[in-house]
Formats: sequence, C-alpha cells, structure tokens
Amino acid sequence: MKQACSVTGMTCSACSAHVEKAVRGVPGVREVSVNLLTNSMTVDFDENAAGLPDIIRAVEKAGYGAAAAGNAKTRPADARREADDAAAKELRHMKFRLIVSFAFLLPLFYLSMGHMMGWPLPGIFHGTENAMIFAFTQLLLLLPILYVNDKYYKVGFKTLAKGAPNMDALIALGSSASLLYGLVALYQIAWGLGHGDAALVDKWSMDLYLESAGMILTLITLGKFLETRSKGKTSQAISRLMDLAPKTATVLRDGTETEVPVEEVAVGDKIVVKPGGRVPVDGVVEEGWSSVDESALTGESIPAEKGPGDKVAAASINQSGSFVFSATRVGEDTTLAQMIRLVEEASSSKAPIAKLADKVAGVFVPAVIGIALVTALVWLLVTGGDVTRALTAGVAVLVISCPCALGLATPVAIMVGTGKGAEYGILIKSAEALEALHAIDTVVLDKTGTLTEGKPRLTDLLPVGDTTREELLCVAASLEKPSEHPLAAAIVSAAQEDNIPLAPVTDFLALHGRGVQGHIQGETFFAGNRALLEEKGIPLDPALLQQADALAAGGKTPLFFARETGLMGILAAADQPKATSAQTVAAFRSMGIRVVMLTGDNARTAQAVGKALGVDEIRSEVLPQDKAQKVAELQAQGRKVAMVGDGINDAPALATADVGLAIGAGTDVAMESADIVLMKSDLLDAVTAVQLSKATIRNIKENLFWAFIYNIIGIPLAAGVWFPLLHIMLNPMFAAAAMSMSSVCVVSNALRLRLFKPRLPAGGEVPLPRPAEHQEKGEVIPMTKTLSIQGMMCPHCVAHVSKALNDIPGVTATVDLASNSATVTGEAEDAVLIQAVTDAGYTVTGIR
Repeated sequence: MKQACSVTGMTCSACSAHVEKAVRGVPGVREVSVNLLTNSMTVDFDENAAGLPDIIRAVEKAGYGAAAAGNAKTRPADARREADDAAAKELRHMKFRLIVSFAFLLPLFYLSMGHMMGWPLPGIFHGTENAMIFAFTQLLLLLPILYVNDKYYKVGFKTLAKGAPNMDALIALGSSASLLYGLVALYQIAWGLGHGDAALVDKWSMDLYLESAGMILTLITLGKFLETRSKGKTSQAISRLMDLAPKTATVLRDGTETEVPVEEVAVGDKIVVKPGGRVPVDGVVEEGWSSVDESALTGESIPAEKGPGDKVAAASINQSGSFVFSATRVGEDTTLAQMIRLVEEASSSKAPIAKLADKVAGVFVPAVIGIALVTALVWLLVTGGDVTRALTAGVAVLVISCPCALGLATPVAIMVGTGKGAEYGILIKSAEALEALHAIDTVVLDKTGTLTEGKPRLTDLLPVGDTTREELLCVAASLEKPSEHPLAAAIVSAAQEDNIPLAPVTDFLALHGRGVQGHIQGETFFAGNRALLEEKGIPLDPALLQQADALAAGGKTPLFFARETGLMGILAAADQPKATSAQTVAAFRSMGIRVVMLTGDNARTAQAVGKALGVDEIRSEVLPQDKAQKVAELQAQGRKVAMVGDGINDAPALATADVGLAIGAGTDVAMESADIVLMKSDLLDAVTAVQLSKATIRNIKENLFWAFIYNIIGIPLAAGVWFPLLHIMLNPMFAAAAMSMSSVCVVSNALRLRLFKPRLPAGGEVPLPRPAEHQEKGEVIPMTKTLSIQGMMCPHCVAHVSKALNDIPGVTATVDLASNSATVTGEAEDAVLIQAVTDAGYTVTGIR
C-alpha cells in the first residue's frame, strides 16, 4: 500500500531525516519519502506486516505529529486547499510574532547599546547606583520576545530530550545560553550593589548579553517568515491549476437546465456549456459545435474545434457556441484532477541528488552541538577562563549553523520545476524522472504518430493526358470511398476539402494485395499498384513509372488510377511529418543528444522520412514487441536513453527507457507507462522538458553548493578558527542574521526557475501560452493556420499564392515553396482561404 501523510512539527532537514529514520524502522515499510517543503510523507509498506497506526506512532515517538492525507493516488484537491489554508494561518501567526519581537527588540537594542554608541539615554539608566534598573528593564523587554517565540523552546528541548535534536534545538540552546548568562549577570549586579563592589557592578552591567538572546530569536523569526512566504510562491502553479476547476455545472435533468455543484455531477449526466463557460468535468460532445480553449491544460494557445464525438476536458473554456456533452470522468478522475495529483506527487518526491544532503542532515545538528561545546571549552582554556569569550564563540556556532538550507535545497527547486512544466503542458511524474532526464544522451522517437501525423495525407496528384486534376480526384475518391484502406481515407478527405462531388460506384471489388475496381456510370475503373495495371493489360509509360519510383523513394505510396482505355494518373499519399518534428530533431542535436528513429515501416520509407527530418540513426522494420529490446540495446552501449512514443506498442519501450515521454494524444497505456506526459502532443515539448530538467538540476546543485559552503565557512568563522589571523570574533547576533538569510537565499535562488523559458537552436524562444483567463474581455487573438498547397513549381507561383492570400482583409500570409505550404495569420474562414488559393490556380490539400 502507498499512503500519503501530513507531518507536523518539522522545521529543518534534521527533522525530515529523523522522521524518515523512525518510519524506516517500522517492520514492513519498504520505502519512505519525507518532504520538508510540503510537510508531507509518502510511505510504501506491506499491509500484512505494518499498519498506518504503527507508522503514525513511530513519527510521534520521534517527536512529531502525523495524520493520513488520503490514498496517495487519489488525494483530493480539498486536502491541498486545507494545507494552503494552514500555511496561510501559520504565516499570519509568524507575522504577528515578528511584529511583537521587533516592537520590543528595538528599545532593548537601543538601551543595551546606548552607552557604547554614545546614544542619549534617560538619567535613570546612568550610573552604578542605577545598574539594576538598567539590567532589569532589559530583562522585561526580553520577556515578550521569549513568550511569542516559545515554539523554539517547546520543540527544540523536546527533540533534544528524544535524542534527535533539530534546528529549533540549536536556537533554543543558543538563546538559552545568552539568557542564562544575562540572569547570572543580574545576580552579580545585585551582589555588587549589596556589598558595595562598584567594580563588579560596572563589569557585569556592560556584559549582560540579554540583547543577544532577543536578537537571535527575532532574526531567526524574520528569516523563517521570509522563507515561508517565499516557499508559498513555489506552489503557485498547483494553486492556479486548482483555481481552474469550476464550482458548478449546468446539468440537463428531465429536459430542464439545473445548476448543481460540480461534486454532484455523475457519469452519464448531460451537461450544457454556454459561450464563455468552463467545462466542469471530462466528457464527449453530443450536440453542438464550438471552439474550446484548452491552453490551461495543454499549453496549446490555439482553440480546438469541437463537435459531436469529440472529447472535452474539465477546466477548458468554451469560446463560441453552445454544446451539450455527456460526462465520462468526474471528481478525481478528470484530466485536471489527475494533473494536480501528478504535479503534487512529483513535487513531494525526492530526487536521488538529495541523498547526500539527507545523510548530512541526519548527523548535522548533533555534530554542531558537539562543535559548540568543544569551541566553548577551548576558548575557556585559551583565555584563562574568560566566560564571555567562550560563550560568544559557542553561541555563535549554534546559531550560525543552518540545516534548513540543506533541507530546502532540493525540494523547492523540484516544486518550482514541476510547476513550471505544468504551465507548459508537461506533466513530470517524479523527481527521479526530472533528474534522469537532464543526463540523457540519446532520444528514441517513434515515427508513426510521434514524428508524423499518424494518418496518410494526399501529397501528389499527377493526371495523364487529357485527364484534369478534378476528374482524376473525383474518380479516385469515388473508387476509394467504399475501401477501408488508410490511403483511401486520405484520397477521400482531399476530395472533400476541394469540394469535389463523388460519383456512385457499383460492382465494387477489392483485389487483395493489388487494389480495387468498380463501375462508375457504366465504365470500369481500376485503382491500385503497378501489378494490377499490368494484370489488366493497361500500358504504362516508362517516364511515368520513373515518377512513381521517385515518389516511392521519397517515402510516399504511389497509387495508379486507370479506366479500361488507359491510365488516368497517379496519386501519392504519405504520413506527413508533424510541423515541429524537424525543429525538434535539430534542437536535440544542438544539445548534443543523438536522435534515433524507430519504425515498423520498410527501409526505403523510413530512410526518406529520417533523412528529411535529419535524425542520426534510423531503425526500420522493427516489430512492436521489439521496440523495448532496441532501447535496451542502446542502454547496453552505455547510453542514457529517453523514449518518446504515443501508442500501446510503445508502452514496453517507454517503461524500459531511462526516461519515458508519452505524447498526450496517445493511449492511456502509454501515458501510464511514461515518466513524463506531453499534454499537447507537440514534440518541441520534449525539448522543453529536457531544458527544464537541466535548468532544475543546475539550480539544485547551486543550492546544495551554497548550503554546504555556507556551513563550511560559517561554522569555523563562528568558532574563532580565524581569530589568530584576522582577530575577528563573530557576534551571535550577526551569526543569527547570517543563518536566517541562508535559507532565504536558497529559496530565492529556486524561485528563479519561474523565469525559465526554453530556447530553440536558432536562439528563438518557445512562448509560454497565455492562459485564457488572462485574456481581456472582447480581445481577439489572431489565429495561425498552415495550408498545404499543391501545384506551386517556382517563385512566380509563390508570388501568385502570396498575393491571393494577403489580399484577403485581415490576413497576413507567408508562402514557402520548399514545404509547399503557407502560414496564414488572421481571422478568415477556411473556405475563404481555400477559394483564394483555388482562384489563383492552385489546390489546398490540407489545413492545420
């Protein structure tokens, strides 16, 4: 069983280390991960050997509190909101403590330092005879500071008593030592006044040390306040996701629209979504058409067209038109709820790089206490019994040591990194995957559906003799309409896009392995491969056969169409590469990552696609069950492999790879097997994921370096190791300030990840899609479309098409001859764009 728990009372990495150690000691516990940032714990244990009460008892015995937070796989969003509310309440209380502390510290500091700095003080605080008033006033000013910050003593001495001291124990010991020294000073002053020893009174009046205790507590509280406030910003990505969930849904019941809380929506309910409304749960459209903005879920800024049979997801926004859909996933099963769960689980998991910090944290505080005691004893011996000097050094060592920075170095960066990934539509399931991704040197890409669209499109149309393009396409689409072959669907789709009517076909016959035949208006027509035409005795021109071979060499599938009297022409179809595939391959190669393409296609088709995209290595005719073996072969060569795929047959390979990335349009099986899910099915997001991983791990290493170097430099400085050379002793007040700022610096450095922006090889940025809720009312976001155009042969053709498109009001177009495409930006209907290109004498074969 895997169980999530909330843990209370943790203040530093020593705490999380003690909790982990205590829970690991429970029989039946296989694995435990404690997160200081989220105050959470995930335990994997055998239910037959251990129970949740045993685990909670172990945590309590270690000096902390624990409670179940629901099953780790179905943790409700409400638990997150409760945690956020608790954190906000704690922050408000900390702010109150800070205000009170400073309100009394300022007069305390002024009073204690006034004589030394020459500041004006009332006469009642001057002179030997007023020494007790001077000292007792300082004690009274200190008491409120001690009272509002009593948490350090309650927790610190409790952990000390249990033999598992934490940061609070260091603060409690340091400030208590200062307080006890001040109380001793009070008694010495009273003794001196009572026995007429003015020298004794003057000596101890200037050496009270009470302000140090107040300063230590106040500065530590200031640091914790800033740290807590900064930590709150690390989880903003999760909070924003949760805020996207609508609170109500309009449900059709007995023919009447009824608004109900979203929690009451059941699978099968019919839900109405009006323009501007949010989709409350996942489902399938049954009635109506609309454009739906899914940017909050997928990062895709262009709205998706939705009609009957299309899926819609919770939190997407209906931009135009109304529709009715049937609920298929509700509550914690919706896409949004799963996203929140995955981001939470990833941010609370622990990266392998954190192991060193965990080991140090387990022994850090006891070691510091030992160093502080040795420091005080050495100074006592060296100075001939100077208690003040010894106390200064010992207390400084206690309060400068910072286990917090060590504990926060990794989790804050992981939380910000996974949250940033979610903003780009990249769901990272664990910290382990995030760390492993930065080290990959080989990426394996499945071809069909990953590098390519996954469905053939008509690419070439070559009429012969007197046959026109329209006539050839009409005959081809009519013949192929009854066929179930994927290439047939591509031809029929092209005819529909060109608004070419289809003719009825009779006596349709599928000829296995060769093609099809049928009668159109009493005449027999054939469609198929070269063997079919040779069998029917239809002559083939050698030049035309060369064209067919050239198409095949280019990775396309040529189909011959003929009537009984002769050949009509050739059509070619191919599974087209996705718009960003070549750019993705180039981006990986620019990062020094080798790109391998796996496909079940024949070698010639695979070589054509691979060469066009620029991949380093092509492995063709790979059976689905052999994909995992190919990944394992690369790993056996010592390579760190990431696999990107989308289908059921990719699942074993995704699981075998060091990191598996599933594109979101793929199957649920592939997404479950993967470590990272790319929600909007854009391969460039795989590049973004790698760059984000590298940025996150670099940030973690920076945090760990500064956390370690701070303690390595700070502790010897506080102990007075450099005093013989520099003649500098570190005042405990400065030590407390340094300790406070170390944690703040680590958290602030991690927050820099929020500025992360991926880079393309040419230096261009991948823009972060603007969430729909940030668009101003009435604002029109221009649409960008790519038109595939047939018939362009030279720059003059490009000029004709460019002029035709740019003459459309509100449209800006760029035409590219190499890719036979036009990129159009503006608010124009597809039919208008197609008509403009057609009027110019060319054919639009597809719009995406």
